[in-house]
Amino acid sequence: MTPTAATSAMQTTLGHPTASAILFFFLIVAMTLVITYWAAKKTKTASEYYAAGRSVSALQNGFALAGDYMSAASFLGIAGLCALKGYDGMIYAIGWLVGWPALMFLIAEPLRNLGKFTFADVVSFRLKQTPVRIASAIGGILTVLFYTIAQMVGSGNLIKLMFGIPYEAAEVIVGCVMLAYVLFGGMLATTWVQIIKAVLLLTGVTVLTLLVLSKFGFNPGNIYAAASQQYGQAALEPGSLVTSPLDAVSLGLALMFGLLGLPHILMRFFTVPDAKAARVSVLYATGFIGYFYIIIPIVGFGAAVLLSGGSGADGKAILGRVLIADIDKGGNMAAPLLAELLGGTPFLGFIAAVAFATILAVVAGLTLAGASAYSHDIYVSVIKGGKATEHEQVKAARIATVVFGVVAVLLGILFKGQNVAFMVGLAFAIACSANFPALLLSILWKKFTTWGAVSSILVGAFLSVGMIIISPTVWGDVFGNKVLGPNGQMISAGLISLKNPAIVSMTASFLVGWLVSILKPEPRARELFEDEKLRTYLGVGAE
Repeated sequence: MTPTAATSAMQTTLGHPTASAILFFFLIVAMTLVITYWAAKKTKTASEYYAAGRSVSALQNGFALAGDYMSAASFLGIAGLCALKGYDGMIYAIGWLVGWPALMFLIAEPLRNLGKFTFADVVSFRLKQTPVRIASAIGGILTVLFYTIAQMVGSGNLIKLMFGIPYEAAEVIVGCVMLAYVLFGGMLATTWVQIIKAVLLLTGVTVLTLLVLSKFGFNPGNIYAAASQQYGQAALEPGSLVTSPLDAVSLGLALMFGLLGLPHILMRFFTVPDAKAARVSVLYATGFIGYFYIIIPIVGFGAAVLLSGGSGADGKAILGRVLIADIDKGGNMAAPLLAELLGGTPFLGFIAAVAFATILAVVAGLTLAGASAYSHDIYVSVIKGGKATEHEQVKAARIATVVFGVVAVLLGILFKGQNVAFMVGLAFAIACSANFPALLLSILWKKFTTWGAVSSILVGAFLSVGMIIISPTVWGDVFGNKVLGPNGQMISAGLISLKNPAIVSMTASFLVGWLVSILKPEPRARELFEDEKLRTYLGVGAE
């Protein structure tokens, strides 16, 4: 990192290795690798690899769900968005929380009773296996890939700034450590890494929030008043990030319903013994996640206010937003910078190491979900016709894991410099378009058919990905297409103006699934609905 006038105004060790950062980093990595070694000795069968032998308790799964969900986007991304964009950053905190009650009441119990390893087990329960599983694997892998991009970008920035190494090398390091977890430990190792990471993250962010509040008389209102004084009333009003009402509604739909289509979250319900434990685990997770999202905006606004200081060449005071954006244009380093300011270099080392553990745990869960979509849904169920041995299933999962890990590293390098919360918002748009409509309709609608499911998944997946590619987010920010804005500045341009496609792609997915099912009825699927309903609500025949 080359210091500029802004960064030189604040003394920071980011970009330079410190003893405390290295110590905490290796301590957490060593702890998680020990867990992986322990888990590897217990992971022999496909059930143990994919679902931890269904031995995880409700409380453990609640912590693991929270650990899987409170990602780099939640910690680094939302803090950065609140710091740079103000009120609009809080949209992500609220949106990512409100989907959990819907998950508990609509999906958790049917998923546990109907499924085995992946959400495709549920969608294909009374439908033709091969076409539904192929479509589900495509939707699942696309969702997981976009979600992984955000985690890889966050981890690359973090390691680069912690150790002063090139971003690309940092991406490779993250990929190697993550692969070690998943290849050898499977879901059991991933679960315990997520539990430890959730406890560390909640502890670290709580301490950071208390340090911020101590500067403002433990009154959050004083923080927002200071932000308004420094950046104007606009900092506390919507419109700085999401300027269009249509974009705001579309983003809200994606953040709320995307959760119900995330493969790595849905997989966690197969690790508990029964449907009751699945529901209770969501209750625990909602509590942990709700608490986290209440306090993380305080960290973001605190960073924007407290990091201000020094003066530029023109003699004017340099605001916190300038300092934060100067170090990372996506704002992802706001929380680590604030930790250093309030707790010194040792606290920075701890927060950075916790953020890294956060990313590793989430990427491990995502990789396991992506690998299982191929190995269980395509290789075992389609290619092998459901007749693969335990050894063949685990071997296929590990090969898929390696391929997925390499692709994740390459995509992380391509999307360098993007805000991680914003990138995850796009993954949620794909999840709520490709996976959620088919999953919900297969559980609730008697007339849903095989080709209704396939068309719903494929239309939702490819329409959402296509719209993201031609939106200003990718067409402009990633591919570098710019136009002259109304104020004379260059702004990102896309072939469409909508930044988040959920309102179009999710609606299209539901409509296509309904229309194809009506036009091409499937009597056998309708007959099997009563059997499915019995198992959905009573658990008869569930593993």
